[in-house]
Amino acid sequence: MPYEFGLPDLGEGLAAGEVVHWLVEPGDTVTEDQPIVEVETDKALVEIPSPVEGTVRELLAEEGEFVAVDEVIVTFDVEDGSPNSEEATTDERESGGRVIDFQDEEVIEETPVDPDGQAEAEDEGETGRRRTRATPAARRVAREKGVDIDAVPLDEDGFITPEQVQVYAEREEALDGANTQPAAKEAEPDDERIPYRGVRRTIGEQMQRATAATAHVSHHDEADVTDLVAMRERLKPHAAAEDGTLTYMPFVLKAVVAGLKDHPLLNSHLDEEAEEIVLRRVFHIGIAVATDAGLMVPVIRNVDEKGLLAIARELADLADRARDRTIEREEMQDGTFTVTNYGRIGGTHSTPIINYPEVAILGLGEIAERARVVDGDIVARTTLPLSISIDHRVVDGADAARFVNTVIEHLESPDLLLLDE
Repeated sequence: MPYEFGLPDLGEGLAAGEVVHWLVEPGDTVTEDQPIVEVETDKALVEIPSPVEGTVRELLAEEGEFVAVDEVIVTFDVEDGSPNSEEATTDERESGGRVIDFQDEEVIEETPVDPDGQAEAEDEGETGRRRTRATPAARRVAREKGVDIDAVPLDEDGFITPEQVQVYAEREEALDGANTQPAAKEAEPDDERIPYRGVRRTIGEQMQRATAATAHVSHHDEADVTDLVAMRERLKPHAAAEDGTLTYMPFVLKAVVAGLKDHPLLNSHLDEEAEEIVLRRVFHIGIAVATDAGLMVPVIRNVDEKGLLAIARELADLADRARDRTIEREEMQDGTFTVTNYGRIGGTHSTPIINYPEVAILGLGEIAERARVVDGDIVARTTLPLSISIDHRVVDGADAARFVNTVIEHLESPDLLLLDE
């Protein structure tokens, strides 16, 4: 018996996802819970398992296609009356699937076919549409050729193949050419179009939401990290002996936690419905990581309870898995404050966008030697530019300045970081 499987709800009210890679092909035999497709949603790749045991009948969504929750993406042939198929019908909405009978007129009405093989739609009220049973390849060719898939004649088995779409497109092109003069083609290169979906679309929606929902204000300052650079150089061999790599970020995160403890408003979020500011008692710090797919924000939990080397190891692991897209969604959620390090690429200050619903984000510029006045003399010192953006509905500019002052104090006197261990 045929069984339709729709894209399931993957949590947190997600309405759609992008089919990235099929792990099965038509004709493959699958077992229940066997991964069948990778879908990209909200910055993470998710493997979706088969809800039944059976044979893959047809893939109804192509790789790269954006599909809505509950939209049918694959059909299976399952044994009539098998335990799996019966169980799957008990709650169609939760599983995303349903058993169907292609002879059941309530599900799919038979399409009348004229003597030339052209499908005709029966009178079905306002739409008059038929159910088109086309292969994914046929749908792709139809999109490339600009062909209405519903207008292509069905084959004797009631399906549409890529070859039929090609023949139909050539026939329509010939008819159009006989009635119109070819338009002069401008000698200009075609614009490149990049699909706006997946991670990039998720980032865009989050950034738009953050700027629309919060009152952004930025504050800029600079820390003299000459002593911190020297401390890190002293500690690097010890970290290497423990199979660790010590970057500057663990020091910054410890300084950030010291600042959040002294200025808890920056470690909060605004519950607008309850009209309350929620002060978080945990320190889950998100780290913005640049990947080929876009910016992702893994979260290091309970930073206040971890040492420098433990933070360094966890950060390296999360960043690597974010870049190769194996990180779990849960590892990028429930952050209380975010740090973004654009200084690795270059630049001094910026106005980073808050990672909503958090109320603050700290940006790090490039660590470099710069001219400073020390005891009346101009000398070269290693400095770190800092930029913080705050939600002014919750945090005032004075609060932001005091927080940054605490961070600077710990970065300029790094021995204080060791006292916090």
